[in-house]
Amino acid sequence: MSTWEQLLRFILHYGMHFAAPILIAWLYDKPNWVKNYKYLLLTMLIDLDHVFASPMFDQNRCSIGFHPLHTNYAALLYIILLTFPKTRIFGIGLLFHLFTDWIDCFWI
Repeated sequence: MSTWEQLLRFILHYGMHFAAPILIAWLYDKPNWVKNYKYLLLTMLIDLDHVFASPMFDQNRCSIGFHPLHTNYAALLYIILLTFPKTRIFGIGLLFHLFTDWIDCFWI
């Protein structure tokens, strides 16, 4: 992969993890977008499951289906979170996180 491709991948991946949630939070509930953005950032804790992998970070490994919190079973639980108003923003954030990591898998 060229340096430019690596840079594009980095910008896309982390832009979707940190910048896109601003738009999601704003569209979800404009008056409370800052609070919801913080909740969306909390969903990044899903990546704690990377500590169980060896090596912990491998840019050539697809997270989807590899890490426990990045599986179809976990996604089903995240979908269930969408059904409850108090957990909906977390379900949105977790599913968007999986979507972002899924897109990253195409670079491999």
